Amino acid sequence: MIVNIQTVHFDADEKLVNYVNRKIEKLKTFHDRIISIDVFLKLDNVVHNIKDKIAEIKVQVPRHHFFVKASSKSFEESFDGAIDSLVMQIKKRKQKQAA
Repeated sequence: MIVNIQTVHFDADEKLVNYVNRKIEKLKTFHDRIISIDVFLKLDNVVHNIKDKIAEIKVQVPRHHFFVKASSKSFEESFDGAIDSLVMQIKKRKQKQAA
């Protein structure tokens, strides 16, 4: 599993990167054939000082891609929302495959 974390308009501190990596490791429990995960952490509206934090996660598994996006006032909150949506998508996909 390849994990790629990119930050846009800022540099992430080690604490945030570790937080993201810990949460991503838990995805293995929901799907055992994950090929790659791309995480994009962005600051929105940098010019206007309304800095929403956006987390986007792209997951590639054999014959399918998952993509989620969430925004809030903190990266942790945005990332948690995105991970929750991603887990629901993965579970739905596995239920469809099993049926």
